[in-house]
Amino acid sequence: MKNRSSYWQLIPFIRPQSLIIVWALVYTLIFTVFWPIKAWLAGEVSQYIGRGDPSSIARLAGLTAIVFLLQGVAQYGQDSLMAKAALNITLELRKSAYSHLQKLSLNYFEQAKTGDLTYRLTEDIDRIGEVINQFFHDFVPCILQLVVVLGYMLWLNWQLTIATLILAPVMGFIIGAFGEKLLEYSRRSQNRISNLSALLTEVLAGIRLVQAFAAESYELERFIHEAEANRQAKYRAEKAKAFQFVVVGFLLVMTVLFIFFLGSWQISVGNLTGKDFVSYITGVALLIDPITHTTSNYNGFKEGQASVDKVFELLAIKPAVIEKEQAIALQSVTGKVEYVAVSFSYQKGIRVINNLSLLAHPGETIALVGSSGAGKSTLVNLLPRFYNADRGKILIDGVNIQDVTLKSLREQIGIVPQENTLFSGTIAQNIAFGKTNFDFQAVESAAKIANAHQFISELPQGYFTYVGERGVNLSGGQRQRIAIARAILLDPRILILDEATSALDSESEALVQEALERIMQDRTVFVIAHRLATVRRADRILVLEKGQVVESGSHQQLLNKNGVYARFYTRQFQDEIIGDRAINETN
Repeated sequence: MKNRSSYWQLIPFIRPQSLIIVWALVYTLIFTVFWPIKAWLAGEVSQYIGRGDPSSIARLAGLTAIVFLLQGVAQYGQDSLMAKAALNITLELRKSAYSHLQKLSLNYFEQAKTGDLTYRLTEDIDRIGEVINQFFHDFVPCILQLVVVLGYMLWLNWQLTIATLILAPVMGFIIGAFGEKLLEYSRRSQNRISNLSALLTEVLAGIRLVQAFAAESYELERFIHEAEANRQAKYRAEKAKAFQFVVVGFLLVMTVLFIFFLGSWQISVGNLTGKDFVSYITGVALLIDPITHTTSNYNGFKEGQASVDKVFELLAIKPAVIEKEQAIALQSVTGKVEYVAVSFSYQKGIRVINNLSLLAHPGETIALVGSSGAGKSTLVNLLPRFYNADRGKILIDGVNIQDVTLKSLREQIGIVPQENTLFSGTIAQNIAFGKTNFDFQAVESAAKIANAHQFISELPQGYFTYVGERGVNLSGGQRQRIAIARAILLDPRILILDEATSALDSESEALVQEALERIMQDRTVFVIAHRLATVRRADRILVLEKGQVVESGSHQQLLNKNGVYARFYTRQFQDEIIGDRAINETN
């Protein structure tokens, strides 16, 4: 397990807030100066109480009120400025982590737990902000208070102060030992709560399946197991802290009793007056709170280190797909796509695409067919560089996609997936996804081409109807037509249709198919198809097996060959063929 602190990695995020922090520290210094003054005032008041001098006590009371007021003003400046700096640092760290997450490749998200990532960007980063605020707002003032008050105590009676400090190394050792234990417990607790968060995200996203299989009890047992593991990890940390405070508290009491014993001896030998001893004891009292806070803060820093480790562990992950430093913007293209001896593996040694070459001419529609795992989706996922090919190259209009910016590349490629994702927001915002400012007329026009305008117009707020999470309040056909409208608005020269109609009923499919035919005109289209009608309309059909093109040609040409495609066609589309024959006989 890694023990070295990761707090130093926060420096780039702290540096821009230096001016605010410096001003906060100025207020902190002003705030600290008043502590020995308070101790001195206590001694002064004590002597006038002994003399029975109310007028002098009243004068000192007024002075004390002014001291408290000025210290309060300094404390307000310190606290408000440090809160501002800590929140700014938290915001920048969260923005940096989220931006970095957006750059990571799909293979990372295929393995990562959504709940864990959510926890890192929310709870862990909030915890880091709290630690930073705690350090400057509480820990630094406490240390300064200890230094200033101890300096005043040394000035009053250095022999008594040095004797008092004998116990300091013991306290330091105990605090440090407990801190390391708390770090270990905190890391365990953070891992447990991440697992719990991931479980919740997974179950809530699939709640329909849970209920459909009557698996509520099963999922409840899983949840209880993770929640109990988290409780135990947190309880161990809390027990360690509770025991630490008992030990440190006991040592503080013993120190105070020791001071009273030594103080009385110093008074008896004439090295200390009663007034100064009261002032000294007040100083000791002023040390108890910062010592307690320092202990608590140290524990907090150790617990927070687990959060720092997890956030910077995320920031340290390198994207698998990276732009070249001199990448150029891909300008408007005609849509010529060429794969040249391309190979790709998800896992080392297991080829999904194997030395594949193909040429798609501008405006050509290519259907990709083959059994599950043949490499159809992988082939089209290489085009927008969701993954990088292991070997070979992919060209668009003769330009290697490795040489262009990801943004300009993906702006030339529209994708209509089988399972479309909608985000929280209005229908118009979902159609214009990725555009902060958009032309509403263009959105409406895209919806009309996608056969979506009619059902959108019938909704309560039309295009400004709020879409629920993942678009659950829309049918599959409606969501798919919104996805098509989204692709139309992008106006790409290259289009990828990944089984875009396979999950729809016949009525929805007809509307979606009609919309697809409109959008496919004059574009280079790659179609992964499980429907006979889509395959028949393709200019060329590529049959994939084990990541290689084994047959290529039109529907009729491939049927005439009576090879792989003919067998696949008969097996895969048998039900549709029978249905077509029945319809024809009826007519």
